[in-house]
Amino acid sequence: MAFLAVMVMFYSCKPHSNNRVDPLVSHIDSTVKAGDDFFMFANGKWFRQNPIPPSEQSNGLWQLIQDTINAQLRSVCESSAALKNAPKGSNKQKIGDFFYSGMDSVNLNRKGLDDLKQDLARIDAVKDIKGLAKEAAYIHSVAGSPMFRFYVGQDDRISSKYAIFIGQGGLSLPDRSYYIDNDSRTVMIRGKFTGHLARLFCIMGYKDAAAKLAAENCMKLETSLAKASRKREDTRDPLKNYYKLPIEKLKTSMPDFDWDIFIKSAGLSKVDTVIAGQPEFLTAVNGLLKTIPLDDWKNYMKIQMVNGLSRFLDDKTYLENFDFYSTVLRGIKEPKPRWKRVVEQTDRSLGELIGQVYVNEYLPKGTKEKLLEIGKSIMDVYAQRIRNLDWMSDATRQKALKKLSTVIIKVGYPDKWKDMSSLEVERSSYVKNGMNANKWEFSYNISRFGKPVDRTEWDMEPQTYNAYYNPSNNEIVIPGCNIIVPGYERTMADDALLYSVIGGSTFGHEITHGFDDQGCKYDEYGNLHNWWTSQDSARFFSRTKMIVKQFNEFIAVDSLHINGELTQGENIADLGGVIMGYEAFRKTPQYINKEMVAGLTPDQRYFLGYALAWMVNMRPEAVATQVKSNEHAPPKFRVLGPLANIPEFYSTFDIKPGDAMYRPDSLRVKIW
Repeated sequence: MAFLAVMVMFYSCKPHSNNRVDPLVSHIDSTVKAGDDFFMFANGKWFRQNPIPPSEQSNGLWQLIQDTINAQLRSVCESSAALKNAPKGSNKQKIGDFFYSGMDSVNLNRKGLDDLKQDLARIDAVKDIKGLAKEAAYIHSVAGSPMFRFYVGQDDRISSKYAIFIGQGGLSLPDRSYYIDNDSRTVMIRGKFTGHLARLFCIMGYKDAAAKLAAENCMKLETSLAKASRKREDTRDPLKNYYKLPIEKLKTSMPDFDWDIFIKSAGLSKVDTVIAGQPEFLTAVNGLLKTIPLDDWKNYMKIQMVNGLSRFLDDKTYLENFDFYSTVLRGIKEPKPRWKRVVEQTDRSLGELIGQVYVNEYLPKGTKEKLLEIGKSIMDVYAQRIRNLDWMSDATRQKALKKLSTVIIKVGYPDKWKDMSSLEVERSSYVKNGMNANKWEFSYNISRFGKPVDRTEWDMEPQTYNAYYNPSNNEIVIPGCNIIVPGYERTMADDALLYSVIGGSTFGHEITHGFDDQGCKYDEYGNLHNWWTSQDSARFFSRTKMIVKQFNEFIAVDSLHINGELTQGENIADLGGVIMGYEAFRKTPQYINKEMVAGLTPDQRYFLGYALAWMVNMRPEAVATQVKSNEHAPPKFRVLGPLANIPEFYSTFDIKPGDAMYRPDSLRVKIW
């Protein structure tokens, strides 16, 4: 802890200009030893001073940034709703009317499920199993994903073409394990889920006994779907989840489901092949179509409809959904204020329209330029690291460098916005607006089939605090709001922070996805095939097995261990990201000149900045849900896991044998 004493003394002698409180210094919990739990050492004081709000599942950096964005989007929504003569069809008319319809609680509560009565009656009118196909297509377009997953995307093996994907899905709980596991937490959740379904049926007008029976049968149906599904970790290998089938073969595997009606109702024609992720699941569904009574399937369809649209409905329906999905599954105590819920939903449904306003009114000038600067620096470091790898042969090395050199970097916001002119929005029905927005998104996705792939497209809006790597395009996408660093809203943060928060946890992370256990199976054109030598592949996967083992040993909550197999891609990306960010930072003037900021050395600021990037405190229920259903480890372990493998972290914070985070060199993972 000697460095902390020096840092505090230096900071007290040379405060920031303008009396700025440095977030890295102010968050440190000096009662925690850095080598035992660096996550809590770096963030613990902030967590103590900022408990999780009752309406949230977590609190931390992401929430701070989202609150900033929400305040900006609220202004966009409220000012748009206040316009009396906004031109019909304009962005602000649609934003304003959508927001207004969600805020009109009197109208929402008066209507209840009235706006869905026609849809529910149509489900009731289905006469046979084949008749379910048309309703399934409709619900896919407006509310949920009944029976299976279905969408149009780039063909993994021919990235220049769009293909139809069909795979396992149709579950109301976050993962198949919730229907199968028998630990006390999961058994409790299953019981509460069945009660939730019964109450939803009561809201639909069922008598208590009929509602209870319908709920139990619906649970049995979904349990059968879950048992037919692959484990989530087994769906991660793209080679083992790619089966291109002629449409006639699909029909043969599910002869009791009318695919012609489904495909036509979905808006598709001239379909000759589909890509089935898990063909055995589709065969199992066909068996269930023959053994499960039609009435149970119809009740299941109703649940998919109402659950999928509950956030657009009256308070009673919304709160029923909230009590289970937010309180039981994530430990959230109370709903967010209505304005925040409606702002966030307006952004989810009309994000492309809001994004255009956000860019013009809120995104700092120079955002694209700074993001590109950091991204290019990370790319240069990555290329050098690949050249120096001692475990990769020259043949594979040249292909890796080729792939890296062709990575497309998209930052800030798209140059071309999607055309949402056909979307109709009006003030009288929030749920109809939601359904229209869902229908537009579904139709947009379906309309791509048969067209050339548009590689300029974005799948996130500039106001979305997130990022992604798309292996089929070999691209990384960093929305503009990622430039935000709390505490530096009116000025640019120092490079230690920018290169850790944006460089390491974002750019470096996403680029590494191109070379993780999944991304490494796609070439520079985004096509799925093995471009590694067998020897290099064996050496690579022997190293990734080490990171799987490391994360398997972490206990996230209670006795629940992290699933190292499921999370390995993200863990590989985290490790690669923090290393690349650090190497890029070392080339900046701040590092070269050994500039002290707030009493911290450049190295200290970088690693503390990386911990800041994942400064998120989650409720135990939310942690448990994430571990069982998400490929990302909880934030704490995204700090502890990677840093325990980095020698420079050890020397910076004097990590020694006996410290909880210490790993001998032979057990440290070295990949990129």
